[in-house]
Amino acid sequence: MSQPPAATARRRWLGLALIAAAQFVVIMDTSIIGVALPEMQAELGFTPESLSWVFNAYVVAFGGLLLLGGRLSDLFGARRVFLAGWGILALGSVLAGAANGVGLEITGRAVQGAGAALIAPAALSLLMALFGGTPQLPKAFAVYGAAAPIGGTAGVFLGGVLTEYASWPWVFYITVPIALAVMFLAPGALPRVTGQRGSVDVLGAVTGTAGLAALVYGIVRAPEAGWASLEVLVALAAGVVLLGLFFIVQRASRQPLLRLGIFRTPQLGAANTAQLLLGAAWVPMWFFLNLYLQQVLGAGSFAAGAALLPMTVLIVLGMTMVAPRLLARFGSKTLIIVGFAFLAAGLVWLGFVRPDGNYVADVLPASLVAAFGMALAFIPSLGTAIGVARPEETGVASGLVNTSYQIGSAVGLAAVTALSSAVVGTGTGPVALTAGYSAAFIGAAAIAVVGGLIAAVTLRAAKRAGEAESASDEQVPVDA
Repeated sequence: MSQPPAATARRRWLGLALIAAAQFVVIMDTSIIGVALPEMQAELGFTPESLSWVFNAYVVAFGGLLLLGGRLSDLFGARRVFLAGWGILALGSVLAGAANGVGLEITGRAVQGAGAALIAPAALSLLMALFGGTPQLPKAFAVYGAAAPIGGTAGVFLGGVLTEYASWPWVFYITVPIALAVMFLAPGALPRVTGQRGSVDVLGAVTGTAGLAALVYGIVRAPEAGWASLEVLVALAAGVVLLGLFFIVQRASRQPLLRLGIFRTPQLGAANTAQLLLGAAWVPMWFFLNLYLQQVLGAGSFAAGAALLPMTVLIVLGMTMVAPRLLARFGSKTLIIVGFAFLAAGLVWLGFVRPDGNYVADVLPASLVAAFGMALAFIPSLGTAIGVARPEETGVASGLVNTSYQIGSAVGLAAVTALSSAVVGTGTGPVALTAGYSAAFIGAAAIAVVGGLIAAVTLRAAKRAGEAESASDEQVPVDA
């Protein structure tokens, strides 16, 4: 007996809440550790050089395993992989929280990243299974997209509160009850998406995962070790060679991890490029804005998190209320270009921050302009990247677009950090720091300008109803 429409609708929106929770937690786990790092360093014996790996271990595992996570989602079913990812994420959280040394802590963070790499592409596949071909798809993408900035800001808040009033392990343990709640609710709220017949391309998985991990490792190490250091050069060279082997393997394989023909899908490459450059411009802005607030304006970690709230609120409102309506009227291409323009304008405005500035004049208006641009560009580029893929390849397409954004974030942050460090030099005072942060904002603005120009050239004129909604009326096979 089929469920009544109202029950089906309630189940669909509960499913979306769980999918948004996935995006929230994946991003929260990257930002929640910041305040806790000094206590972790003192208690676990991290050196200043190794401390960054509490963050990097998560990013390297996450970025390196996303394509594999997407393929597993297509083969074994998105809900099954989604639940497995939450289980692995919870295990990693327990390991990281209970760690009594550097090795176990880094291992726990890597396990967390592996779990996130299964969750993220499966979540997008489930979103398409629930809303693909329906008028609610743009709104569903908006809710999913808005969960990311909320998670980033919540991580700063929760990290400060938990470290101050409990202890640093709770920045990891907080993920466990969320994971258990999602795993309990998911079977009744999320569809059982039919997997494909096939096998895992083991050689492709090894070369692709190792290549991406080596590339991300080299990128995140470069600002600290130097782009010309042997360690970074070897990592980058190994990444390039392994990825070259990966593409050779994919071309020869009958059941590849990533079907190379997917890149001939109209709009796919352009949308992924837009996501890559959005990450490359946005993440450095968020990173250096935090530093300016704390190291120049003297805000504490909790106050710095509060200072980001207006920006977060605007992104949420923009993604959930403004972007879907504009998408239906003007189409994806226009929104992506305009979004990049607003993002670039806000970043240029932030480039005028002053050593003796204040939040209201130097940060608030410029950050809101940039946030509005991000809200406009993110939803249509994400929706296009997923919506144009074949129904049986939504997992791979989800892994690909997540990989694009993560790689873009890592490359952008590394490049902008190098630019900022070159300007700061050996200076440590507010004037020198502000000059470096200003250069970082201008560098990120240049990336946003490039993103807008590439979108203008490579994206086709969008349909008025938006590609994300109308790219394909064919549904993902679902056994409810």
